[in-house]
Amino acid sequence: MPGGPGTSGTDRPEHTAGRPVPEPPEPKSDRAVVRDALGVGIAVGLSGFAFGVTSAGAGLTVLQSCALSLLVFTGASQFALVGALAAGGNPLTAAAGAFFLGVRNAFYGLRLSQLLRLPGPVRPFAAQWVIDETTAVALAQPTRRSARIGFTVTGLTLYLLWNLTTLAGALGAEALGDTDAWGLDAAGPAVFLALLAPMLRTATERTVAGLAVVLGLGFLPVLPGGVPVLVAALAAPAALYVQGVHGRRKEAGR
Repeated sequence: MPGGPGTSGTDRPEHTAGRPVPEPPEPKSDRAVVRDALGVGIAVGLSGFAFGVTSAGAGLTVLQSCALSLLVFTGASQFALVGALAAGGNPLTAAAGAFFLGVRNAFYGLRLSQLLRLPGPVRPFAAQWVIDETTAVALAQPTRRSARIGFTVTGLTLYLLWNLTTLAGALGAEALGDTDAWGLDAAGPAVFLALLAPMLRTATERTVAGLAVVLGLGFLPVLPGGVPVLVAALAAPAALYVQGVHGRRKEAGR
């Protein structure tokens, strides 16, 4: 996909007097971008089978499971929803937990809109593909052109495979028998953690992630299904508040 009018697909910073102009990023072949995007899309897309099985085990029909993958299309939120329902949680609470997990995609969209700069008519359709995997692939690219290719190939591959394997998993759930015995409900969270872990580069990010795990697991035995996810979301403001207090004290000490 070529860049917009008047662009070469590479964002070059404007020259500023007195400041050196950074070297442009090294180009990356379209074939290499497609290869990387296909690898991510296929690897993650196949885990839709685990969602289909887990969803059917939670009592959802094949149609409901497929509708979730077609319309929601964000694995962590989908697993959170069916997991809370399977645990006997209130449907509204389960939906709230899934919603808060999906809010992160809105922040991804803000960054990707600046990076990709897609035409207006295309943006509503592209928004459906703004998820962890497409964002990670797009942000890893050195130019706008390669970012667009990576986003599109990852999104298309993952969307098709995720929905096909969701259908296969929902239809095959009866053949597997007791779905809890297979432990497939852990596949979605495991994939999500595998994608998230390399992005935790700063001490603050690692603190937020660790505190969220402690809160979620700590309240899991005492709160209804779906609520521990909402409690874990408090880790971010708590860690940022402590960091702000520490920073102010440090400045006052100087």
